[in-house]
Amino acid sequence: MTPAIRSEQSRQAIVDAAFGLCAERGFAAITIEGIAARAGVGKTTIYRWWPSKAAILIEGIETARDAAAGFPDTGDIRADLAAQTSSVMALFNTEFGTIWRGLIGAAQSDKAAADGVTRILRVSIDACVARLAKAREAGQIRADLDLELAVELLYGPIYHTWLLRTRPLPEAYMEAVLTTLLPALVPAPGEPSS
Repeated sequence: MTPAIRSEQSRQAIVDAAFGLCAERGFAAITIEGIAARAGVGKTTIYRWWPSKAAILIEGIETARDAAAGFPDTGDIRADLAAQTSSVMALFNTEFGTIWRGLIGAAQSDKAAADGVTRILRVSIDACVARLAKAREAGQIRADLDLELAVELLYGPIYHTWLLRTRPLPEAYMEAVLTTLLPALVPAPGEPSS
């Protein structure tokens, strides 16, 4: 086995170990020592690639998010928002959600976690803004709409309900949110769309 393959296997083992431990014990309870022990590597191997446990988890979160919650473009903004928000909610109901919740909590006092969470959210916000801009060009979204505000209005209910655990998030939750919110985002009948 070449050093590059061994190195990549060790790297993945570390991310997997960090994910597993965080899902089992929570962000605050995991340590670099524990991650190293589970991954079968030394602490120095971990510190060669990451400065903190938050950085390891952020890398894993980015990979998982990219694989599971991309933004579709079918030409129908309502269908695309419904599909994407459904993917996000499904992802939040997995090990990913436990880890993401822990990182968001840690971001309140840990700069590495805060920087990573901000970077991850920025990518997601930009993807949604790009899709909304395309929908605006197609006349499906109001021309005067602040697209970043629209993203906050669309995803705020998911984060609020999921983070605060105020109620269950059934599959139909975002359908209700979209039914309530979309009339404010689309052009009024007879209004020019752009």
